Amino acid sequence: MKNIFASILILMAGVSGVSAQPKNETLKIFWPEEYKWKIGSNQQSGTQQLVEIVPGNETINNWSIIGSMLVMKGVQMPITDAPNKLYLQTQKRAMNPKLTVLEQNTTMGYKWVLFKIESPSFVGNPKPESQLYYVVQGKSALFVNFVAIKQKQLPVAFLSKWSGIFKRSLLTIK
Repeated sequence: MKNIFASILILMAGVSGVSAQPKNETLKIFWPEEYKWKIGSNQQSGTQQLVEIVPGNETINNWSIIGSMLVMKGVQMPITDAPNKLYLQTQKRAMNPKLTVLEQNTTMGYKWVLFKIESPSFVGNPKPESQLYYVVQGKSALFVNFVAIKQKQLPVAFLSKWSGIFKRSLLTIK
């Protein structure tokens, strides 16, 4: 899992432009209380911050579901590029991953894309993992969020629930 985040940071930082806007944008996701989420890790490096959350009775190394929120301040990129860039990084570690773009749109002037990457196994690890991504391009930051489970495919009910959660998130500027 750590390799996924390192790859995202390297990939996105390497291809992005820098914005001079000093605004502080925040994406508020209303994570379901039923999981009693806790922070599994919180890493900050310069203009990037990565927060991983897991259910209250699980750990960052032993989880059934995990949420990830990555904020990359100053990063601008076409929202249509995000799925393929993340898929290419996944291909380096996963065996036969599948990318499916579910929806892309603009809400209140912010472009976003919702997509899934389903991986039946990984190099050196036979366990499956699939992610539902929600990427939003803000005015002065790129927000890369996902929820993952250890299954070869994301169930329809899971996709419906989490798509709704992500699409109800709010981007604010302070």
